Amino acid sequence: MKLYTYQRNSAGERVRIALNLKGLACDYVSVPALAPGEYEKVNPQGLMPAPEVDGRIIAQSAAILAFLEEGWPTPPLLPADPVTRAQARAFAAHIAAEMHALTVNRVRKYLAADLGLGEDGAARWTVHWLNLGFAALEAALAARPEPWHFCFGDTPGWADLHLIPQLRNGRRLGCDLSAHPLLLEVEARCVDLAPFRLARPEHQPDYAGEPS
Repeated sequence: MKLYTYQRNSAGERVRIALNLKGLACDYVSVPALAPGEYEKVNPQGLMPAPEVDGRIIAQSAAILAFLEEGWPTPPLLPADPVTRAQARAFAAHIAAEMHALTVNRVRKYLAADLGLGEDGAARWTVHWLNLGFAALEAALAARPEPWHFCFGDTPGWADLHLIPQLRNGRRLGCDLSAHPLLLEVEARCVDLAPFRLARPEHQPDYAGEPS
């Protein structure tokens, strides 16, 4: 399997965590290292990540994760109980669709430049939506029937691999996460686990330090 990705892309980090949790290897292809326009020929959506499997491309992290879960069901990323499984999917979808999708770099640039909000206005807009999202995630964990070690079980999985990169994004973009102790407890349990640690930006072959 070939994985087109980039070290700082949090959707790519989700997929890297999933691959690590399942013990699957991939050939890492850094999208910024490709010639201009080359990646769009591979993946017309132009978004990352995208694995290439037997010459075919899969776009969108949710579809990629479903492919991994269906193709390599052990160990599972989703809980066995149908309701808890649906809750884990909903938790992850809130991150991917309601938080990450609204606050990615291309959206912030459009707000700042094309809509005239400027950098400060775009930053306030971003933090507003992220804060609402993190509050909803904290409430979802508070409503669980059991205080599991991870988001929706005693082993890390689907919800956790979405949460950890998003918490890092939140800090980078200026969110105060101190009001979300349940999220931070899960993060503390995940960050030193090898599947999460090895998926971090600084452990990728195209990492060149943090931007100034």
